[in-house]
This record gives sequence, C-alpha cells and structure tokens, in this order.
Amino acid sequence: MNDHASEKDLPLKEDIRFLGRILGDTLRSQEGEAIFNLIEGIRQSAIQYRRDDNPTDLRKLEHSLDGLSAEDTIAVVRAFSYFSHLSNIAEDLHHNRRRMIYSQRGAPPREGSIQLALERAKKARIKTAELADFFAKALVSPVLTAHPTEVQRKSVLDCHLMIAKRLGERTRIAMTPEELDDNEASIRRAILTLWQTNELRTFKLRVRDEIENGLSYYRYTFLKEVPRFCVQLERLIAEDDTYRELGGKPLLPLKMGSWIGGDRDGNPFVTADVTQYALRRHSHVAMDFYLQEIILLRGELSLSSRLVTVSEGVMGLAELVPETEDARKEEPYRRAITSVYQRLLATQKVLQQLASEAHADSLNAYLSVDEFKQDLSTISHSLVSHGSEALADGRLKHLQRAVDIFGFHLASLDLRQHSEIHARTVAEIVQQARVCEDYLALNEEQRISLLLTEINNPRPLRSSFIQYSDECRSEMAIFDVARKMQLELGERAVTNYIISKTDSVSDLLEVALLLKEVGLLIPGTSPQLNLNIIPLFETIGDLRGCGEIMKKVFSIPLYRDLLKSRGNVQEVMLGYSDSNKDGGFLTANWELYKAEKTLVDVFQHFQIELRLFHGRGGSVGRGGGPSYYGILAQPAGSVNAQIRLTEQGEVIASKYSDPGIGRRNLETLVAATLEATLLNQSGSGEEWQRFYQVMEELSVSSFKQYRSLVYETPHFDQFFREATPISEISKLNIGSRPASRKSSARIEDLRAIPWVFSWAQSRMILPGWYGFGSAVSLFRQQHADGLAQLQYMYQHWPFMQTLLSNMDMVLAKTDFTIAKRYAGLVKDDELRGRIFANIETEFHLTAEALKAITDQKDFLTANPTLARSIRERRPYLDPLNHLQVDLLRRYRHGEATEAVQRAIHLTINGVAAGLRNSG
Repeated sequence: MNDHASEKDLPLKEDIRFLGRILGDTLRSQEGEAIFNLIEGIRQSAIQYRRDDNPTDLRKLEHSLDGLSAEDTIAVVRAFSYFSHLSNIAEDLHHNRRRMIYSQRGAPPREGSIQLALERAKKARIKTAELADFFAKALVSPVLTAHPTEVQRKSVLDCHLMIAKRLGERTRIAMTPEELDDNEASIRRAILTLWQTNELRTFKLRVRDEIENGLSYYRYTFLKEVPRFCVQLERLIAEDDTYRELGGKPLLPLKMGSWIGGDRDGNPFVTADVTQYALRRHSHVAMDFYLQEIILLRGELSLSSRLVTVSEGVMGLAELVPETEDARKEEPYRRAITSVYQRLLATQKVLQQLASEAHADSLNAYLSVDEFKQDLSTISHSLVSHGSEALADGRLKHLQRAVDIFGFHLASLDLRQHSEIHARTVAEIVQQARVCEDYLALNEEQRISLLLTEINNPRPLRSSFIQYSDECRSEMAIFDVARKMQLELGERAVTNYIISKTDSVSDLLEVALLLKEVGLLIPGTSPQLNLNIIPLFETIGDLRGCGEIMKKVFSIPLYRDLLKSRGNVQEVMLGYSDSNKDGGFLTANWELYKAEKTLVDVFQHFQIELRLFHGRGGSVGRGGGPSYYGILAQPAGSVNAQIRLTEQGEVIASKYSDPGIGRRNLETLVAATLEATLLNQSGSGEEWQRFYQVMEELSVSSFKQYRSLVYETPHFDQFFREATPISEISKLNIGSRPASRKSSARIEDLRAIPWVFSWAQSRMILPGWYGFGSAVSLFRQQHADGLAQLQYMYQHWPFMQTLLSNMDMVLAKTDFTIAKRYAGLVKDDELRGRIFANIETEFHLTAEALKAITDQKDFLTANPTLARSIRERRPYLDPLNHLQVDLLRRYRHGEATEAVQRAIHLTINGVAAGLRNSG
C-alpha cells in the first residue's frame, strides 16, 4: 500500500486498536487473566502466520487451538467474533469519515453520487424534458427480505449502533478531556453489554420476529434518510443552471418494499394472520414516526399572530382546537398542528382497530393519506406566504416527503407463492364449482381457455357454503387479506403478487382468476386489475423460456386489457440464486443478461413498459456485489427508470443499520438507475455481437464443468454435506424458513441461501467462481488470440467488468488452506481426494484466468481498500474456521453436547461477520 493510502487509513487503524483495547479489557475483567492471555496468544500467532506465511507459524497456531475445553472454545470464538463485528463498525465509520473529508475539501463528486450522475447527464446533453420524464416515472425500490443468513439479533445490533454512534462522536465533535472520558465509558458499557448478551437466539425465529427485525431499519435509517435524500435531490436540481426548471417539484424516486410476512413460498409459517400483522405493523411504525415529527414541529413553530399573518386555512385548523391558555391563543401554527396531531392519532387508532379507543374519535380521523398531506400543505403554504420559506423547508418539508413516500402503509408488501400451489387451489375451486372435474389433467391450451372464460365471467366460483381443504382456505385467506388491507391502508400497501417457478402462461392466469375471486380483479369491457401479477423466472431453463411465455401472454387481448389498468407496465422478476445453483456463476450471469435482452425486445414489440425486479442475494454467488456497478452493467433498455431489487440477509444490516451508510447506498441506487436509463447506449453493432458470441462459448463450457461436478459427480452431495456446516446451519435459529423446499437431501431441493452460505463458511465459496477457469482455458486453447479478445472485452464491456470484479472479490476471500481442513471432514478418503482436487484445480485455473484478463498480479489490485480489509480480517477468521472444523468433527463423532452445539453456532456467526457478504 502506498504512503498516501496508509496515511488515509491511520484513523481506521486507531479506531480498531481503540475498540480492540476495550474488548481486551472487557475480556480480562469478565473471563480472567488466563483466558485473556490465551486469546491474546492465539491472536498474535494468527497475525504472525498471515504476515510471514510460514507453515511453522500455522502449526503453532493450530497447536494453540487444539484441545481447548468447550468453555475455553466458546470464550475464544466469542472474542474473535466480536473483534470482527467491532472492525465492521470501525470500517463503516471510516467510510463515512472519508466521504465527509472529501466533501469538506470540495473534491469532485464521487462515483455513485447523484451529483456526478447529473453532471454526466449534462455532458451527454440530456435535455430537461428527458430528465423530467425520468423522474416522472422513476421507481427505485429496495425490497427487504428475511432469509436465514441474518445471524445478528436485534439486541446485538442495538449495541453495535450505540458503539458506532459514540465512536462517530469522537471524530465529528471537539470534546473536552472530561467528555472524551465519558464517551469512552459509554463505549465500554456498550461492549460490556455486548459481551454479556447472548448472540444466539435460544428459540426458532418466527416470522413475526423477522417482521420486527425488518422494521427496525426504518427507525434506524429509512424514515429519515429517504426523505432527506429526496429533499437534497430537489435542492441540487433547483440550484443547477441546466435543470433548474425541475426545481420546486417533489422528486420521489425511492419507494421501499418488503417480502417479510408476505413471502410464503416454502414457508408454511406465513399465514393470512401473519400477513395482516405485517401490514398493520408497517402502518403503526409509519404513524408513530409522523406523530413524533408532528410533536417536534409543534415545538418549533411558535410564531405569533401578532407578528405574522397566517392563512385562513391555518386559522381554520387552529380553530378546531379550543385553547384555554392565553399564550397559545396567539400561536396559530401550534394550535393548527395540535389539530393535525389529534386527527393523526385518531387515524392510527382506527387503522390498528383499537375499537375501545377508536370509536369515539373515528369521526375525526383522516379518511385518506391525501387529507393528511393537504393539512401539511396548508401549513407550508401559509409559512411561505409571510416570508418563512426557511421554516417550510425544514422539518415540515422532510415530513411532507416522508408522507409522500411512506403514506399510511410504510412499505409495499409483496406476496409470493409457488405456481404449483396456485394450480392446486384453482383446481379445487373449479372442481367444487362443477366447472371442471380435473383441472390438473388439462393440457396448457385447455387450461388457458378455461381460465380466460372464468376471468371474464363476473359470477364468483367460490362459495362460503363449501368446505375447502386447509391449503385452499389458507391460500384464499391471503388474497382476502390483501384486498382488506388495500381498502384500509391504500393500494400501495399491497401492490405486487409474485409467482415462483413460472413456466407457463397459465401460471399467470391462475393468479388473475384467484384475484378475481376476492375482488382484486374486476372483469368487464375495461377490466380493472388492482395488483401487479409478476412472473419469477429462476432456473436456467426458466430464463431461456421467459421470452416465449411473455410473448404468449401479451398476445391475449384480455391480459393486455388488464395491463392497461396498471399503466401498461409489466414487472418481471429474475432469480439470481436458483439460476446460480442450477448452472453456476458464469452461466447464471450470462443467462440473466440474455433473458433481459430478450425481454427488452419482446416488450418493445408489444409496446409494453418493462420493469425488472432483480432477486439478488448478499453474496456474489447469489447475484450480490456492488449495486451501482451491477445496475450499470444491465443491457441497454432494461432499466428504463424503474428497478426493484432484493436486499437480503446480513447485507441489510451492513448497508442500512448506519444512517450515513444507508443514505449513501440509497443514493447510489438512484444514481445508477439514472445513468443506466439515460446514458447506456451500448449493446449493438458487430463488436457487441462478437462479445455475445464469446460469452456464449464461455458459458457453454462453464455450464458443462459446473453441472459435471455438482449434479453428475457420484456422491457429490455427500461431499458437500460433510465438507461444509450445512446440517448445523439448518439447526441455527436464524430464519423462520426451512433450509430445503422439500423433506429431501437432494441439492436440487436445497434452498440457494443455505447452499451459498455453507460454501462461504468452508471458505471454498464455490458458487462465486467455479467453472470460469476451465471455460477460459478451453477458449484460449481453441483461439490463438483468445486472451487478447477477453482482455478487450474486459476493457470495453461493463457486464464483463462487473462479472470479473465480483469474482475477484470472492476469490480474494477464498482460502484453500482452510478449505482443505473442511474437506478433511469427509469420511470417504477416495471421495474427498477426487472431488477436492477437482475444486482446487478449478480454483487455480480461475485465479490464473482472472489475473491474465485483468492484467493484475494479485486479487483486488483495483480495489486496495477492500484488499486491505480482507487482509486485516484474516488473522481473526483463521482461528474461527479452525475451531469450527474441530467442533464439527467432535459433534459428528457423538459429542453433541449443548456447549459444542453453541460453539459451532457461534463460529458460524463469527465467520459470517468476518466475511460480511456471505449469504
């Protein structure tokens, strides 16, 4: 690392040392001098091994870890895990600090900032009208999902936030020595609390717990930072010479979404009651925030009617509140805001159906969010009318933008279910209605004909007098709740219905029929659809067939009429996780890219707007990686001002638990969407066709190599289950959803999340790179200028750049010295030797190919910050991985004590924290 880079990182190193010292003091006081010395000795050995790369040092480290008692093991694991967590906190603070320094120095806007995106738009001569069109239809929606890779408890996360807040104060605030002492004492208390708090849940996580965990990020970040970003965006454009015509108008590109409580695909614990609970909790959190902000606003607006002339509208609001105190009688804004507060409180009671309290006040409640917005607007206009724009542009404007964005519903809850369940539900309903005796026996054309006839028919099929199966009743109850919640909270509360494993037109029409049965689809000459029907294409085969399915459904006049009622927009979801598990890293990425290109062409032909929903996971093996570059790498025409993408697992905490980091991540999503929509002109011409041909050739080879290993190698599933902690992860209380879709040991039935998470724990991280090296090697053998072609593609094609950048990160985190220890858990020597040798050979081929194409000598040469972070984390990950292997061996040989199980789960937690994006 150069001297300048080292100097920039000095504050980070000081923070890590500071937190490490406090953690050490806590260890000494809580566990005793002997344990402290044991842990310190292990730490020094791990650092020395990584610094000198000496096998003797590795043996010394292993010797210090072998033979520890269960109690000592737990202490060591907890210490190294917490050091990783504290390092994460320090790194996040350092990123915020560097951005603040850049801003203070007047440095040029950075990559991913909305300011740089606007400058690039001006340089490309994007007209004001084009930018206005972009913002008019812009929809950038991060969708929070609950998946079993989020290993942090909320209690632990709250401690992390307290430490981050106090550590940040030491950077941003000039303190006296006494204040510094108080600050350090506060951090010490938080770390002590952390040490004395159980990191692991002692109970199986329920969906309701996941809902509450998800809602915490709204309190941490979204409720304040999303409106703040929008207000800053409006100001930035208002001050811009080129685009100032757009100034003064609300710009609301960000909308939040959630799956937590609505995604029942493979999760039997998501019921109608749970979905209703999620939606009511969403509303409650939004209303609580508004009520708090209204109280603060009332405290700020103490303006006297003796000094300002308020509008008649504000006086009308003020007169709704009888005021007995003389001081308040001449403070019309406070009285007006009090009336708003009272109506809002009454509205919250009604929405939460607190009948005993709500009945008396229900007449005073807002009938819609628009009424609430109108009252806020009345106050704002009055302030502006007497020269108080500065007051209108403060807390009040931020509250107005919050209400614009979050309404009374907070976030749109997506509903999701597997297509097979829909088919069975429709089959039962039409059989009971004597319309069709055996729907499931019909071929596709017969199903489509029946479905279209019944969708067009206003007569309901379902009857309250018929006894349906438990599955049918459960499914229809979800649809009933969706309609009920739309009526109570507004249509934005539930806007999307996602169909897992869509592989036919009838899959979409079945959902349309079920929506009709509950009144969310109204048939007629101009049919009305009140929910977006969204196909999800997940496997390689699904991705290859998605274009034909959408052609067929768009050729149906009734479906086209339904789309007209949804603004002529069709959303399509693409699954990154299952496509990767199905076809490997390279093929999954390429097939996703091709599917997007195909969809763009189909949608343009039918003149329908495409909105893509990217089902990305946290890890590269599940479509993760930096979102900014991921969006820019999309094919031309596929973004089109609208994009939704999942935020999953532990990545939610790393991106959004800190408000500053969260706002930056949200900003990069909007900036990338703007650039991809207005500036992406790539994707045509002979050169691009050659790129596509080369990638297709690579993909074919990579697919063959991957499938040969994972699905065609005898007993590979045994190797996977013995060489990774997949079985133990399945027992960890980190998610409400089962690890497999079916009661099966087959890899095909295993969910992609634990598949990727397990490989990350073993440090092989196979889903993020396997198959690429063989594909490149074969390509170079068959083409004399093969390497030059690949280097040229890398230099000129954003897709290739993003692909290799993400793989670079994964390879840097992969460690075959550690992976070999996990492979040693495989009982069959021949099986272990054969499969592990294959994987290791492919790793070296892939590493060689990456370095040759990118012309770099080592991993992450182009990202020294991340390289430094990974390098400095390794000494703290090594002991955790070593102990995990030892614990797994003991556990699998019959030592299934509670202490051993707890220690295994703690190592899983610690390794996930150290790797960060592992699931």
